[in-house]
Amino acid sequence: MTKKCYLLDLDGTMYRGTAIIEGAKVFVDHCLKEHLPFLFLTNNSGRTPRQAADHMLKMGYRGIEPKHFYTSAMAASDTMIRRFPEKKRAYMVGAEGLREALLNNGYQLVQDHADLVFIGLDKEGTWEKYSLALRQVLAGAILVGTNNDRILLSEDGANCGNGSTVALMEYASSREAVKIGKPHEAIITGALAYLGLRKEDVVIVGDNMETDILCGVQAGIETILVTTGVHDRQAAAAYSFAPDHIIEDLRELMD
Repeated sequence: MTKKCYLLDLDGTMYRGTAIIEGAKVFVDHCLKEHLPFLFLTNNSGRTPRQAADHMLKMGYRGIEPKHFYTSAMAASDTMIRRFPEKKRAYMVGAEGLREALLNNGYQLVQDHADLVFIGLDKEGTWEKYSLALRQVLAGAILVGTNNDRILLSEDGANCGNGSTVALMEYASSREAVKIGKPHEAIITGALAYLGLRKEDVVIVGDNMETDILCGVQAGIETILVTTGVHDRQAAAAYSFAPDHIIEDLRELMD
């Protein structure tokens, strides 16, 4: 269907929970064999690229490397260092993926007098952590949310996503956070800079109309909805925007 670089979603597109989606593995194997460019574009700010690669390798994928991942944590760090290169003091709530992304851009991680406050998913987040973040935003620090996913689905059901925490910080501080992850264009801008490509060189592939497809539509890039996750054809038709293509299995892209 296309020879562009594929910006691939993960959960619902590559796997469901800890189970590989068969067609996705065949497609990724094909891309690696034929040297077709791809990048996993994920709102998950918790994992480092190395951890994300190991996660997929443990599932049974082969040939996946850290270079194949661009996360919302990387996009948040890259976006803010471009916008405010002089602001290097950062307070973060999040996991190792966010910490690594900030350190890689030369940020100094501090507990007070921060220039920026980064909010990423922290499964060990505490009242004290968020209160300290709030105080620094009220003192003038810029609030940054790595992504705005409202919920995270698990085998046990729905869990609070990072977007819920970002909303908490916005409500408490009366400040709007800088939005980074899908569907916001900042993550596309960051990914294109990471790849050294233009919008016309890429196509975004995912299972979620509200994140993957909306992200592509708003950024002005080609979109492909694969019906292996959140939205099928009928659900997609209910939206006011539409993907450029709808497929049932990623193997269709090999034709």
